[in-house]
Amino acid sequence: MARNTGPTWRISRRLNFSVLETGEELAKRPYIPGQHGSAGKRIKQSNYGLQKDEKQKMRHMYGLSEKQFYNTYVKAVRMKGVTGTNLFIMLESRLDNLVYRMGFASTRKQARQIVSHGHILVDGKKVDIPSCQIKPGQTIEVKENYKNNTLVAQSLEATVSFKDFVEVDKDARKGKYVRHPERKELNQEINELLVIEFYNR
Repeated sequence: MARNTGPTWRISRRLNFSVLETGEELAKRPYIPGQHGSAGKRIKQSNYGLQKDEKQKMRHMYGLSEKQFYNTYVKAVRMKGVTGTNLFIMLESRLDNLVYRMGFASTRKQARQIVSHGHILVDGKKVDIPSCQIKPGQTIEVKENYKNNTLVAQSLEATVSFKDFVEVDKDARKGKYVRHPERKELNQEINELLVIEFYNR
């Protein structure tokens, strides 16, 4: 299955979960999409349905294709520690996600585009692979000729606070991945155990 390029808000309403992590998608129409979405209640799901939806929440939040997400899960299983936490850490350590976390982009989709177009430097070297795994201690910087870009400026201006695992210099358009995130710092609406159960069926 390819990465979704359709309406993000529709996905959020289908899953009853804010893919953008802002809640704005569900503010006006907190019911499932479609002609009869507002007419009735959500259908009670089986265990499989719950597991699948939890996987979809996580996958769509980080903007991965089915194959990319599964491959990330396989790598997380092989790592030492708790598989669910490992999966979160790998997803958070992606370059596109960190560009988003540092406020250089307003969404992960926009962050992926900025990286793909070669506007980001990692430790001073251009990296245009959104899935690149960044290690704690590495720096991420907007390229000099893109620092005054309107989208970057607007995104940074709208960013009130940052996660504790990143440090950001707004004026220099530069940030540092300080450490791996702790589970409590990440989205609490996702139950990663159901994701593990889905793949362990």
